[in-house]
Amino acid sequence: MTAIGTPLSPSATKVMLLGSGELGKEVLIALQRLGVETIAVDRYANAPGQQVAHHARTITMSDPAQLKALIEAEQPDIVVPEIEAIATPVLEALEAAGVVRVIPTARAARLTMDREGIRRLAAETLGLPTSPYEFCDSLAELRAAIDNGIGYPCIIKPVMSSSGMGQSKIDDPQDIQAAWDYAMTGGRVSHGRIIVEGFVDFDYEITLLTVRALGADGQVETHFCEPIGHAQVDGDYVESWQPHPMPASALQKSQEVARAVTDNLGGQGIFGVELFIKGDQVWFSEVSPRPHDTGMVTMITQWQNEFELHARAILGLPVSTALKSPGASAVIYGGVDANDVVFEGVSKALHIPQTELRLFGKPESFTKRRMGVALAYDHDLDVAREHAKAAAQCVKARVPK
Repeated sequence: MTAIGTPLSPSATKVMLLGSGELGKEVLIALQRLGVETIAVDRYANAPGQQVAHHARTITMSDPAQLKALIEAEQPDIVVPEIEAIATPVLEALEAAGVVRVIPTARAARLTMDREGIRRLAAETLGLPTSPYEFCDSLAELRAAIDNGIGYPCIIKPVMSSSGMGQSKIDDPQDIQAAWDYAMTGGRVSHGRIIVEGFVDFDYEITLLTVRALGADGQVETHFCEPIGHAQVDGDYVESWQPHPMPASALQKSQEVARAVTDNLGGQGIFGVELFIKGDQVWFSEVSPRPHDTGMVTMITQWQNEFELHARAILGLPVSTALKSPGASAVIYGGVDANDVVFEGVSKALHIPQTELRLFGKPESFTKRRMGVALAYDHDLDVAREHAKAAAQCVKARVPK
């Protein structure tokens, strides 16, 4: 992009985000700092990103007619998918017709919107090492897949979900029915299709944030952030830290895998590539063509966080993945099912040295809904992790009296 116009004027550079949760909110803020006019779209009103954007729109993004009508009415220069549950054929058609540019590409959005597209690309097209897997459309197919090769323990996930929704790890046949039922309720869109994965005996899992951005010569260059370690509970991240220590050989292999996947997907922007590591062995797990939840730690560890990197890459601006300080993040859960909650303990949390908070502003709290994140930095990564967790535990949501 050679020039950026003035927001709310005929010359405005307009970017539409499809999905405006906590990650989208930070992307919108980064875009606005660069003078972009922003349109925040979500399935419910007053989503976090809608609270800061120039324009807020609420539609069912998986409905092709609604999505097409909105894009044609708003006429954005760029559309940025921030969630999986989107009518991607509409994006492909509009991109092919030259109506709009999709980040990173409409094809990438389609392939990564469910686990089947990206897993088949990685394992079957690119030949990258992955865990053994099968896709199943029924409980009978699931039982057969496990019995005929996947084995126990194994992981069962909907083909399209996020934040661990619908994901189970099972150890014996008596757990299959419950895992199938949970997967059916946890998908973003009800497909009735799941992936079952054989368990990989890994030492740790990382997110390797990979940025495709234009260089000085106008050609796309690939940049890697320092690896991010993370801990999960039921498939949902609860804390992350950066940089995660790992052997140089494993890091090099991780970068090679991430480059292979993101080169194939193409376009510009940031990708969250998830990898399993054991010694110097590397297995591809998943990729998101957008900022990653575990990457929220970069808001305190990097000079340009993942959201700023995404915004810059989208606009064709130079990027830097340089680390500012080791640091950590820890999730703040709602802890209560209620609307319009208030948060206590914010001051106590921020009295912990070298900490920051991000409260997302979600209008409805659930017991296990991510409502905020605590961040901490320290030259000692263990200290940063302890401070982030302690700060997160200070903050409690409650129903106002």
